[in-house]
Amino acid sequence: MSTPSLPPPDTEDLRGLARSLRLLLEIGVRTLSEDSGPSELALRVTGHLGCELSTVVSVAERFPIWEHVNIQRGIDAYLAAQHNDAEWFAAPGAGQRPHENMLSLISTPDHFGGVRLMGRRRIGVTGVASGTGDAGIGAASYGTVAIGPEENTEVVTLGLVTATAPDGSPVVIGVRDESQFGPPLCSLEILAAERSAAAATRAEIERLMRAHDAFRRQVLSFTESEHHGNSLVSFLPRPAITARDVVLPDGVLETIEQHIIGIADWSQELLSAGQHLKRGLLLHGPPGTGKTHTVRYLTGRLADSTVILLTGRSIRFIDQAAALARRLQPSMVVLEDVDLVATDRDYTPDGNPLLFSLLDAMDGVGSDADVTFVLTTNRADILETALADRPGRVDLAVEIPRPDAGCRERLLRVYVRDLTLDADLDPVVAGTEGVTASFVKEMIRRTVLVSLRAGERPPVLRDAHFAEVLAEMSGEHHALTRSLLGVGPAGGEPAEAEPIDRPGLPGRPMPARYRRFR
Repeated sequence: MSTPSLPPPDTEDLRGLARSLRLLLEIGVRTLSEDSGPSELALRVTGHLGCELSTVVSVAERFPIWEHVNIQRGIDAYLAAQHNDAEWFAAPGAGQRPHENMLSLISTPDHFGGVRLMGRRRIGVTGVASGTGDAGIGAASYGTVAIGPEENTEVVTLGLVTATAPDGSPVVIGVRDESQFGPPLCSLEILAAERSAAAATRAEIERLMRAHDAFRRQVLSFTESEHHGNSLVSFLPRPAITARDVVLPDGVLETIEQHIIGIADWSQELLSAGQHLKRGLLLHGPPGTGKTHTVRYLTGRLADSTVILLTGRSIRFIDQAAALARRLQPSMVVLEDVDLVATDRDYTPDGNPLLFSLLDAMDGVGSDADVTFVLTTNRADILETALADRPGRVDLAVEIPRPDAGCRERLLRVYVRDLTLDADLDPVVAGTEGVTASFVKEMIRRTVLVSLRAGERPPVLRDAHFAEVLAEMSGEHHALTRSLLGVGPAGGEPAEAEPIDRPGLPGRPMPARYRRFR
């Protein structure tokens, strides 16, 4: 015999039940609080501050999670200046209450903080454990963050420490990593009896954060990286590339260096003369000709500058990168393959939000800032003209062409520098007309493989090896490989694909220079 189905619950009844349960919980909390009195944690905080818990003032600020290392550095420098070696502590069970501020955690009775985690251990996001037990005061939680491509440091992910304000009045400093259960943020919170003391403490810690900034003079990438990535900002090794390793037509590298480095060398004199420092460089040319390699050389050359790299999807972080660049000047912001986001606004009916962000970011960095924007593109013809309309966006455009015969010979000698060469390079230079630097580099690698397969240890680059590789890479079945290396089907300019007819925007024709290709 089937049982009759129950009618669905009334929504208003459910809301009433939820309100009643919440009221019951609040009454229970108040009752237990009145019975037990202030927690041991609250007594420690109020005892240090010298005031009642109800009068404690909190001044807090939230930072992007990648600033966690700088928050810790600022606090460490602040405590060191006071010769303060106080121990960090925390509220028991605070890790299970991610949406409460420090003051709320301190106000909770012991049995609402400690009992919840009796006999358990809290594990931080980096795997560092901290004991809680069931005492009224718990241990702080710790983790690790990067301070360089191969170096980490310890940070407090949840904790409090007693200190004094700049005027000598007592304060309590708190840190919390919110990214474990919420948004990618880290909060700094100052507790004091007077708001002025808390605000002054926070301001001094922020000043010390900037004075001890872990990002200064580093190479940073706004994307995840195998080099100790910390959420969004990652540290990268600074390339060690000499001018000899950069093969460009005569005078090109010197022009680039004069624009990027020469302005920095005369920064104070230029400012005194009322001239702007911010500058923009556009490197354009076919794929594989050495634009990225040139950027890597500049990155190594500017050893005292902060370099911020944005590629592909990470260009959407241009606002954050530009703000960081201004803070850490002298600095250089590199946007590779900028044509992916900076095509002309006429090209799409709704405009290009990333383009607008890019233009706003470049304009938002003041003209007096020693900040360089370096943009690379394979398609200079489709770039938004607004990028070059005003000085300080792009005020120097340099073409990186396919290497001529002289440059191809220099490239060959760069890539075979540490190898044994037993060949006449003149035929190789003649047989590589129209290729790119990437093609030459790959050709040398394949020539080394041919020598190794012939049993030569160490490898020797011979005429026959070069001939075999050039014949192979010029064959029909390597047409796609040549295209990927920026070379046309017969070693010359890539064949222009047939344009596809596309309608223009409503009421206006498609500009002739913007053509889509199969």
